[in-house]
Amino acid sequence: MKPKFLFTLLVFLPLFFVSGKDLPLSRIADDSALRLEIRDAWFLEVPGRVLAKRPERRNLAGGGRVEIRTESKGEEFNIVIAREAGAGRTTGAFPGYAQGSWVLSRRRDTGEGLRIRVFLRSDAFTYVQFRPWTEDKCLMDVALYDAYVLRSQPVPAPFERLYEISVEEVLRLAGARFPGRYFEVEPSNYREIREFIKIVRSELPALNFLDDGAIDENGNYVFIKDGRPQEGEKGLNCSGFAKWIVDLLLKPHTGALLPIAPLKAPAGNRGSSFTEAFEELRDPFFGLDWTRNLAVSAAAVLRSPGAALIEEVEVRESFFSELILRNPKTFSPAGRRSYPGYMENAGFGIEGLQSLLYILALDEPGTVYLASINAEMDGPPRKNQYLSLRLRQHFHIAVLLPYFNDEGEFRIAVFESAAETAFSRFQSRYPAHYVNLVRIPLSASFMPLR
Repeated sequence: MKPKFLFTLLVFLPLFFVSGKDLPLSRIADDSALRLEIRDAWFLEVPGRVLAKRPERRNLAGGGRVEIRTESKGEEFNIVIAREAGAGRTTGAFPGYAQGSWVLSRRRDTGEGLRIRVFLRSDAFTYVQFRPWTEDKCLMDVALYDAYVLRSQPVPAPFERLYEISVEEVLRLAGARFPGRYFEVEPSNYREIREFIKIVRSELPALNFLDDGAIDENGNYVFIKDGRPQEGEKGLNCSGFAKWIVDLLLKPHTGALLPIAPLKAPAGNRGSSFTEAFEELRDPFFGLDWTRNLAVSAAAVLRSPGAALIEEVEVRESFFSELILRNPKTFSPAGRRSYPGYMENAGFGIEGLQSLLYILALDEPGTVYLASINAEMDGPPRKNQYLSLRLRQHFHIAVLLPYFNDEGEFRIAVFESAAETAFSRFQSRYPAHYVNLVRIPLSASFMPLR
């Protein structure tokens, strides 16, 4: 039986972060003098002797402390120069991925160097990696949350030369191909979105879930399908809640709530003569139409009427083409697979969503994303078997808010159906599904809706 592997779900994500703001890349203390000092005894010595060494703690000339230690991993072992967590504070914690940490992986049998991994942020899932190639060149990879945004970029330096030169020099040799923007975070850019998340959380106790529920332009709780008023305990479904979020952003500017009917209208070039027969029975594009119409409405108000276009609000950029697979038991890397990027009227595979949102958070700080979850699904059995055929359906909507907290740690807030959900749970709920994203710029003013 072939081993089964999972994509990273990062269920234990909060445990991997280090508190304390990171420094700009140019201010990371250089440890090349230390690496040159220990090169023969740790990097070139026979594996058995290296593995027998006790951990050592040293002070760096440029400030800060490190712990030098080994970690055994099957047929490989790591030599870790772990920086102290806490951005210059004495914490006594050396997790191995604090900013500036440097890791050399070697074979246990031959001692051959396999890769060097450098953590430029205090984040176990963002790093730069180097691998041997030719006598005078090595290869560089850049990984963000198990996605390779750069893979096998030649660097004009022999692999073992990296044992003793500064990281700054290596990145200079890499030149313009090194995407430094993915490692430079300014937490102050996310103050408004953090405040918006707090407001949404504070309002959740006043909201309830009700299937097909929404608030119309008059502020009344109604059913989306036919506009009938709700009776008894009133509530919102996933679509109604997404509208509630957008109304929260738009009402301070317009003084009004969005009407429901225009949000149900077909949006964009989706469907065909084949799907027309399914529109009434299965409504396969509801989530796609609803989120696109919400985003276009928001763009007209918060940006300009000229920006109220689907191609302007929809996320279609593909930033990476490969994902790292992980063993579900050990969580260790277990190969790679291609990632196709954006698919028209479907979006992106959910397994790459965290990587995508990390990049979007850096490139478009202060943006709210409406997600339409979809997959190919069989219809319910019918006398006319044609109407039960497998068809892509947009069946759920969520609101995603990627941001960095005060300490510069990456987070994703997920709100759906009048509740908050952990991102790991949201992602694992929809294996092999697709997510279509539309963007809404965050307004500086917003008000709670009851």
